[in-house]
Parts: sequence; structure tokens; C-alpha cells
Amino acid sequence: MACILIIDDEDDLRRIMRNALEKQGHDVFEACNGAIALDLFEHHPADLVVTDIMMPESDGIEIIIALRRKDPDIRIIAISGGGRIGDTDYLTMAEKFGATQVLAKPFRRQQLVDAVGDCLAADA
Repeated sequence: MACILIIDDEDDLRRIMRNALEKQGHDVFEACNGAIALDLFEHHPADLVVTDIMMPESDGIEIIIALRRKDPDIRIIAISGGGRIGDTDYLTMAEKFGATQVLAKPFRRQQLVDAVGDCLAADA
């Protein structure tokens, strides 16, 4: 299966996503912020990244941009619980900067599993 990096500052949500994806047979590693995530990605490239947009140290948009520079073909699922910058919502912005798919929080486990499957199948 795939190697997936989950980036989210919420410990419980990372654990829930990890469990759901590991049950699908994926290898999952996780980071609580963008700096750790980019370091992990450098040493253990992932097939797919799931990143939150709103995080304290570096936001998901910055992470998407950095990941695209490192690997233009990386598949990225951006997740967010809401928020807007002016008239632009974060998930729309994430798509403009290169997210393959987006999921609005709260989402069901199956929605995550389906989004991951769709992203991985698009490359097959």
C-alpha cells in the first residue's frame, strides 16, 4: 500500500486518521507541525500527504507550497475546520496552491479513506 504523512496539530485527530488509514494497509507517519513534517518528508518521502491548513507554527498553505517544490507530483489532501482570509476560504486557497483534494472538518473516517483511495488511484 502507500506511505502517508499526516500533518495536524490535534493529537486526537491525527490518531483517528492514522488508525483509519492503517486499517486500510497503509504505512502512516505523522507530524504535529510543518517543520517536523518537512524534515520527515525529506528523510522518508511519502506517496501522499494529509495536512491541516490552520496550525500554529506554519500553516498548511506554506506546507503545500514547500512540498510542491520538493516533489511536484506529490498528492496532497488539505483539511480544515473553516476560516476565511478576506473573501477566500482556506480550502479553496489550498486547491489553488496545489492540494489534490480537500476535506472540510468534521469529516467521517470513510470520507478520508475514500479521498485517499481516489488520490492514490489517480496515479495508477
